[in-house]
Amino acid sequence: MPGSEPPGALSGATTEDHHVCVNIRRGGETRRTPAGLVALALGSFGIGLTEFVIAGLLPQVSHDLEVSEAAAGWLVSGYALSVAVGAILLTAATTRLDRKVVLLGLVALFVLGNLLSAVAPGYATALLGRVVAALCHGSFFGIGSLVARRMVPPERASRAVAVMFAGLTVANVLGVPFGALVGAHWGWRATFWVITGIGVLAVAAIAVWVPARAGAVDEDQRAAGLRPQLRAFRSRQVWLTLAATALGYGGMFGAFSYVAYTFTAVTGFATGDIAWLLVVYGTGLVIGNVVGGRAADRDRDRTLIASLAGLAVTLAAFGLLAEGRLASVVLVFLMGVFGFASVPGLITRVTDVAGGAPLAASANVSASNVGNALGAWLGGLAISTGLGYTAPLYVGAAVVTLGLAVMVVTALTAPAGGTASPAQAAAGQAVSATGRRGDDA
Repeated sequence: MPGSEPPGALSGATTEDHHVCVNIRRGGETRRTPAGLVALALGSFGIGLTEFVIAGLLPQVSHDLEVSEAAAGWLVSGYALSVAVGAILLTAATTRLDRKVVLLGLVALFVLGNLLSAVAPGYATALLGRVVAALCHGSFFGIGSLVARRMVPPERASRAVAVMFAGLTVANVLGVPFGALVGAHWGWRATFWVITGIGVLAVAAIAVWVPARAGAVDEDQRAAGLRPQLRAFRSRQVWLTLAATALGYGGMFGAFSYVAYTFTAVTGFATGDIAWLLVVYGTGLVIGNVVGGRAADRDRDRTLIASLAGLAVTLAAFGLLAEGRLASVVLVFLMGVFGFASVPGLITRVTDVAGGAPLAASANVSASNVGNALGAWLGGLAISTGLGYTAPLYVGAAVVTLGLAVMVVTALTAPAGGTASPAQAAAGQAVSATGRRGDDA
């Protein structure tokens, strides 16, 4: 289950500094994690499931609702577009509100959206449910990352964000096979009922376990409202970090979008092998998230540069060696590792250089979705021009290399002493210092 470590045994909860914590055992070592982080991870797990699960359900949905495959595909693309829009709009609209209350409202919106999909009498309602569920996605991860950071000491900020995103990575591993399994036995609506139930559990967990002070907005921030957050976007460092995010995600997603074709048409795997190959990729995501979070807390910019460089090399090597089965399995695993190793560091970096502005954290999620759309389009364009099913891997490598160049420039032009100016660093420290903290992430 989600945690800053790979899945391990959860022992009894304890209380220290007014935080409820859980002990996560790994290899004989026990680490204490604020239960509020586990609650956020549960929310991200549910949101991740609803994003990924539809891929395994489209044939059933198309048949049951009597729509074409292209129309059913809007249940995927409509979700992605709503994520990009909702991340900015909902975060901007709730900037003066208590962040714990906002998180509860966002997960409640997620529950409503999946409930609409579960009971949908027709295609229009199912699509509406997907759009409603997607609206909470970007804001949840943006605002949730700030709340997560306030539950731990500043030096563990990226690890805390990695705990929350662990739910998303696990959902990536389980999403498609979970949806296909439940849908095959009880129908596609049952899948959305299960996700709705997970959402209800997440609401309860956040309400009980996330400390009130971790979500508090101080009076100065409440009075200032949206204007200082918009001023944060005057920073070149903010825009450079968002560009690195979009290009890094876009390169990976552009390659991943067509990897099933690469496996079957180039490597020679059977269609039935795709499911376990995607699990290999998803396992890489989980490991990359954990390792990347820990490394970013030690040296964030070097971690980001190394992870983007590793991803570019992996994609290029995958294109060259795609005909070999063993090489393809290893490289799709490394694609997941390097692809997600940058996530915790990128989101903490953009919020730091933006002085802790929630809108910047949500903009990071929007940037990643814009990158995803761009990468998928470029990969498809490469295939349509007759370059073959390894072309998206080379295109992805080129896009990530561009992102790497942006990240190098970003690091070299960062203010002396870190990735934030003294004023921004002070603002970030004030955010992190508010509220009680757990011992470990």
